[in-house]
Amino acid sequence: MTEASDYHVKKRPATSTVTVAQLDQFDEIIDVRSEDEFAEDHIPGAVNYPVLNNAERAEVGTIYKQVSSFDAKKIGAALVSANIARHLREHLLQRPREWRPLVYCWRGGGRSGALAHVLGQIGWRAGQLEGGYKNYRRAVIADLQTLPSRLQWRVVCGMTGTGKSLLLRALRDQGAQVLDLEALAQHRGSVLGNLPDAPQPAQKMFESLVWHALRRFDPERPVFVESESKKIGNLRVPEKLIEAMWQSACVVIEAGMAVRVALLKDEYAHFLGDTALLNSQLDCLRQLHGGTVIDDWQTLARSESWDQLTVELLVRHYDPAYTRAIHSHYPRLPQARRFQLTAHTTAAMTQLARDVLAETPATVA
Repeated sequence: MTEASDYHVKKRPATSTVTVAQLDQFDEIIDVRSEDEFAEDHIPGAVNYPVLNNAERAEVGTIYKQVSSFDAKKIGAALVSANIARHLREHLLQRPREWRPLVYCWRGGGRSGALAHVLGQIGWRAGQLEGGYKNYRRAVIADLQTLPSRLQWRVVCGMTGTGKSLLLRALRDQGAQVLDLEALAQHRGSVLGNLPDAPQPAQKMFESLVWHALRRFDPERPVFVESESKKIGNLRVPEKLIEAMWQSACVVIEAGMAVRVALLKDEYAHFLGDTALLNSQLDCLRQLHGGTVIDDWQTLARSESWDQLTVELLVRHYDPAYTRAIHSHYPRLPQARRFQLTAHTTAAMTQLARDVLAETPATVA
């Protein structure tokens, strides 16, 4: 046997089949499904290197239905081979020998198996997700039923404009565990809550992001989360999570009207430059407040009377709605510690975070 043939019989790193519980053991997660499949939902942090793109997947599917599975497999193999070669050239050639990739597709079959096989033959210790995305999705659904009740929640409550979202960021900067649902949902949770140029993720993707955050929290330490209702924009908060939040201890943030107005003008600055967009959103409140009130608010917007409009919205819409919702959903609110945000400044928010943490045990029994 020649020296060259000896090389070919040497044992190569085998491609291993792994479970969802082993995701963190890999350096990179590769989703080989099509762009549309990836956009709807994927494992957080995964990259999308389709072995069949949207058009190619449709083409192979059509051949499978109208011609034969054999012909579909031939065309599919050619397309998959070409795409794997392209991904190797464009994305993977610089990966070191020690790199450990995990590959998955819809069911953990042919698409992911093809790339995982090539990566293993090169010499990388590639993993293939058992059951693919479908098995991952089942794990997410199951975990979202159990993970929320294992954590100790501290729910940040307060009227609109008291800086709850900013406080969460300040708490995170101070080393606290934080679940920022509005950031994951790409929405501020109100009729004016749409973020400019940032559409909300699909419901499945939102659930994946929540799952990804929950599984990393230390159950021995409290987790801070903002008070929410069942929906954030168009997205539903996982049922067991919202139930756990509603039964948890609260902290209440208070602020004077001037501080609240300044904070809201800053957070919703995109509306200050687009009166038409703001007035379009205000139209959604006509049924609740009546045409005369909404006409008056839209007049204030057109005249750029931002302070007056903000006060009107707080006093007549947001504060009554929040008061009704918070008292119906959070029964432990009367026992909550109350904290004062004294100014709309970074220093004041940092001090508020320190005050909250000083009154919150670092560990839970």
